[in-house]
Amino acid sequence: MYFGTIASGSSGNCLYVGTDTTHVLVDAGVSCKRILAGLSSFGIDGKDIQAILVTHEHSDHISGIGVLSRKFHIPVYATCKTVGEIQRCRSLGDLSKSSFFAIEPGRPFNIGNIRVDAFSIPHDAADPVSYTFESEGSKIGIATDLGCFDDMIVHSLENSDLLYLEANHDVRMLQAGPYPYPLKQRILGSRGHLCNEMTGKLVSLLRSEHLKHVILGHLSKENNYPDLALQTVLLEAFSEPEERQQPDVFVAPRDEASALVTL
Repeated sequence: MYFGTIASGSSGNCLYVGTDTTHVLVDAGVSCKRILAGLSSFGIDGKDIQAILVTHEHSDHISGIGVLSRKFHIPVYATCKTVGEIQRCRSLGDLSKSSFFAIEPGRPFNIGNIRVDAFSIPHDAADPVSYTFESEGSKIGIATDLGCFDDMIVHSLENSDLLYLEANHDVRMLQAGPYPYPLKQRILGSRGHLCNEMTGKLVSLLRSEHLKHVILGHLSKENNYPDLALQTVLLEAFSEPEERQQPDVFVAPRDEASALVTL
């Protein structure tokens, strides 16, 4: 399996997951031009994409869906409520009903040779989900835009070979920053975003002999620094020495595609 980030941050998100024969995107929250440039850096053409899997309807996750789906006739997968919200978003242009496939958390489905499983996450959206992907004996787990995590989320992500997790903000930076008080409370709430420390705790719960890569994403430009996120997560997740080898941990770039990770 292959994984790469095309855009990662509060201003736009788009991820690539694939195998030699199957290619999908998770979210498309930046321009079609930028998505195609990112795919090109992975050696993938837009016409190769077989699905866009949407986590939720916020603009930083869907702003490029309309152009991309129409240009390459790519189906869009999302929960029923999320589909409804996307269809009401006029800025995306016309998307026919046949463009959408409704999914349900806990009901796995296949796209090509990838098994996809959606699971619910706590976020202030209509019906937000995140995803795991399994193929060829490998598993990729993705979890962003969640204010907290529970046993169900941990169970969904267990035994992943690669994790892409939100490390949105440093709590002290957010509290001292210029955001209005209601926005700060939204971000800090149980349906907001994970802070660096909580992401580190989640990684510590998900450590296993399978885990080889941890990629930190969806960082706030105003309330976090890549080095701060990385060091905080490392301290929280790996403060206790263990016999198993520590996975590779890095921060996804905000404004350019990452390197393509091969499992």
